[in-house]
Amino acid sequence: MRFAKGHGTGNDFVIVPDPQGQLDLTVGLVRALCDRHYGIGADGVLRVVRSAMAGTDAAGQSAEWFMDYRNADGSLAEMCGNGVRVFARYLLTEGLAVGPELAVATRAGTKPVRAEADGQFTVDMGAAAVLGDGQVQAGDRRIGGLAISVGNPHLACIVTEPLAAIDLTGPAVLRPAALRAGANIEIIRVLGDRKVEMRVHERGSGLTLSCGTGAVAAAVAAAVFTGEWPAETTVPWTVQVPGGKLAVTPSITGSLLTGPAEIVATGELADAWLAGHLPAGLRAG
Repeated sequence: MRFAKGHGTGNDFVIVPDPQGQLDLTVGLVRALCDRHYGIGADGVLRVVRSAMAGTDAAGQSAEWFMDYRNADGSLAEMCGNGVRVFARYLLTEGLAVGPELAVATRAGTKPVRAEADGQFTVDMGAAAVLGDGQVQAGDRRIGGLAISVGNPHLACIVTEPLAAIDLTGPAVLRPAALRAGANIEIIRVLGDRKVEMRVHERGSGLTLSCGTGAVAAAVAAAVFTGEWPAETTVPWTVQVPGGKLAVTPSITGSLLTGPAEIVATGELADAWLAGHLPAGLRAG
């Protein structure tokens, strides 16, 4: 079974090619692959499968390739902004798609991606929506924020103190009730001159060095904070995350996310290791 390892601003992924949709990507296998001590180690898994073979998740989407994204705990995710850039990089590197423009099907719809001349990738993330006020329990603090949808759920909280002072090891959404079952939680500080810094706790993955959809949510929250939302703009926000920098142009029609994407390595899983984590009868592509 082949794999690749990639990352976007430190948000890292195991990439599993499965063009014909033959791999039974179980919760146990995803967790084993993402384990940083006993597996390869990652924030999630990107399964590369043709949309025609992906079943109902890719039904009606025009892109040839479907990004089947799983969080590190094995749960399904609608979208991953860093992941879709890494996914596009992998398709181009492996000759599975032709650039500089391509489309990637996701559980949040088809996302247009463009390879930039400087090596970065820009993704049209689709519409961002502010859903209302929210509140999160972070350590011993209750912090207000905005519930925001970027194809997946976020609670974006603007604070004024250093971000390191806030405990994000196990935050819990207090409201709205619709997000209590799980959401990505961003703590954001506005630095001025269209710049923010952000830390994130991702649903299903925990603390990560970056989150692409979270960066979009952070830019939307900052635009609300500065009185710009929902007016359209062509001037991006710079979102500084622990793993690097992302550029976001927030929009109620099509938010743009630009950032790096790297393939670190390719290889094969050891047969003995794989045999211990696959269900019986698996046909690997």
